[in-house]
Amino acid sequence: MILDTLDNANAYAALNPHFKTAFAFLRRAELAELAEGRHEVDGDNVYAVVAKGRGRKPEDALIETHDRYIDIQYVLDGTDTMGFKPRRDLGPATDASDPRSDAAFYADAPTTWCAVTPGMLAIFFPEDGHLPMISDGELHKVIVKVAVK
Repeated sequence: MILDTLDNANAYAALNPHFKTAFAFLRRAELAELAEGRHEVDGDNVYAVVAKGRGRKPEDALIETHDRYIDIQYVLDGTDTMGFKPRRDLGPATDASDPRSDAAFYADAPTTWCAVTPGMLAIFFPEDGHLPMISDGELHKVIVKVAVK
């Protein structure tokens, strides 16, 4: 897991051949104006999902992991208090897991919480269990999905 600001994102560009494209997308001047839903960036290599809405309570959500994609979660408005737990420490996946959507879910509680505020990003790799969209208020964020390979 990486927690930082978009201003420092170039320091992580060498970690994946598609990160440069993902960070360029997040720096678009009209990013905050994009409609909710999926936005194509670079085919199956990089795509983005714009999410707006009321945050969830931790007890109403499950930790998730992904095998084929890295999540770059970028907050535009609100505070997303994201939970984290290393995948190696997670129990078995729940029945809610869906391999077709590249998401497995776990009933575990996070071991760490991070307040991610506007201008910040959290990068979650396949080895990172994460619990996003936790907030008492409204959230506006962009989740960029970056192919592992």
